[in-house]
Amino acid sequence: MISFFIKRLLLLIPVFFAVSLVIFMIVHLVPGDPIDNLVQINSSPEQKAALAAKYGLDKPLYQQYAIWLGNALTGDLGDAIILRRPVADLIAQNLPHSLSLGALALLFSTVVGITAGALAAIYKDSWIDRLTMTLILLGSTVPGFWLGLLLIMLFAVQLGWFPVSGARSWDALVLPVLTIGLGGVALVARVTRVAMMETARKDFVMMLHAKGVPPWRIELRHVLRHALLPVVTILSLRIGWILGGAVTVEFVFARPGLGSLLITSLNQRDYPVVQGALLMLAVAVMLGTLLGDIVQAAMDPRVRERIKR
Repeated sequence: MISFFIKRLLLLIPVFFAVSLVIFMIVHLVPGDPIDNLVQINSSPEQKAALAAKYGLDKPLYQQYAIWLGNALTGDLGDAIILRRPVADLIAQNLPHSLSLGALALLFSTVVGITAGALAAIYKDSWIDRLTMTLILLGSTVPGFWLGLLLIMLFAVQLGWFPVSGARSWDALVLPVLTIGLGGVALVARVTRVAMMETARKDFVMMLHAKGVPPWRIELRHVLRHALLPVVTILSLRIGWILGGAVTVEFVFARPGLGSLLITSLNQRDYPVVQGALLMLAVAVMLGTLLGDIVQAAMDPRVRERIKR
């Protein structure tokens, strides 16, 4: 497992450099100039040039990228142009809110999704299966921001059960977690259902039925356990997706977090903050993939053998 972990970690190095280059180029190709948000109206070109030189925006792009990447590798993501604070401090201040929201949404989508998918597979072609798949279809087609607005209208405005926005108490997490998690429930449930149905057709399952093992024990102890391998892969990819999906949800619910920080910085063309936040989201995706590969390898030795070859 140690050699497998090292090999997978080394494979992430070129991916990190490629992603960092893409992030840098996309951010700098977006129309707009952060200097325009700092200078006063009718400022002279010399004043603008002085501010651009202060933040290194007068250098060629390849030099800006080299300086930014070198500093980022040491943990220095630069200073925010508009807020005039270290980007690392801004991310550290907002990251716990995004992590708590993402972790609860991932837990919710995992538990509910696996349960719904297992029920649909066990009661295949019954009304339970049809009802579950209908709800799954609805959950996978509703956009997150629209679902969030619907939940606000129903549970916050009409019923008054939860706060409309903010992060002052634990109940302010309920609606954002449901908004992000319901989309994940649909995906996890579909994968679980298909994987269990494929596993149920394997020879060892037929042998268990022939031996007289109770059907519920076969489904829960054998079929579901073997069907969790593709589910683990999906969940590992969703770690980064949830943090990325929280961008719009945090904005809809006016919550602090990487999402709100990113959207605000995009509107202000604050390059260092946007680059730092996007790089953080990309690292979350890569670490989630690495975690999923490790869990998969621990559950299935065949994965380790493929890497060795």
